[in-house]
Amino acid sequence: MTVRHRRTTAVDSLYLELPHGVHGLLGPNGSGKSSLLAVLATATGPAEGELRLLGRDPARPAERREIRRRLGYLPQKCEMFRGFTVRECVAYAAWLKDMPTRTGGPAVERAVERVGLSARIDKKYRSLSGGMQRRVGIAQALVNRPELLLLDEPTNGLDPEQRDQLHLLLKELSATTVVVMATHLLEDVEGCCNSVVVLKDGRKRFAGSLDELRSAGGYARVIADGPDRL
Repeated sequence: MTVRHRRTTAVDSLYLELPHGVHGLLGPNGSGKSSLLAVLATATGPAEGELRLLGRDPARPAERREIRRRLGYLPQKCEMFRGFTVRECVAYAAWLKDMPTRTGGPAVERAVERVGLSARIDKKYRSLSGGMQRRVGIAQALVNRPELLLLDEPTNGLDPEQRDQLHLLLKELSATTVVVMATHLLEDVEGCCNSVVVLKDGRKRFAGSLDELRSAGGYARVIADGPDRL
């Protein structure tokens, strides 16, 4: 799969097949991580190659709608309606995902509870700290119990305890969910990931387990030397 922005190739000839589990996506700024997640979220499409998500083809409108009902996406910049309460922000995401009204309310409360914001569920989004706003973003991605969960730098603004709690949550989800987490923190990968993909300049430099990454000399060595491990 190849992804382009005008004349710039953001992701170059990438092949990935991801099972249930938590998959870390590492790479320096500009390596293509966010561009890849946007394609996986069906926000944009590949310029070349084949893409299948949850056994469906996102190029077909009906299948793309079904994929969107089954995925959760936290972009790097997740903007909410600042006048909404936490409950309303997450409920709006549930509505966008065509969740039935009868299940939407309990699902919203469950998602907010999972990120530790139940006590603030009726507070205005604009009144929250940056870390709390990030947790609202995570809650909206979780509200539909997604089969595919895409997280772009989810621990930005979280304190160490909140980061650990997120790692535990992702480990819990990994049995039934494909989680792809873009991060620049090795601690995030070591904290919860089953595997790691390293990108540089839009190309895959490594894909494998954490033990295999260590055997290859670690992240810094892979980035510097660039041995493709396909």
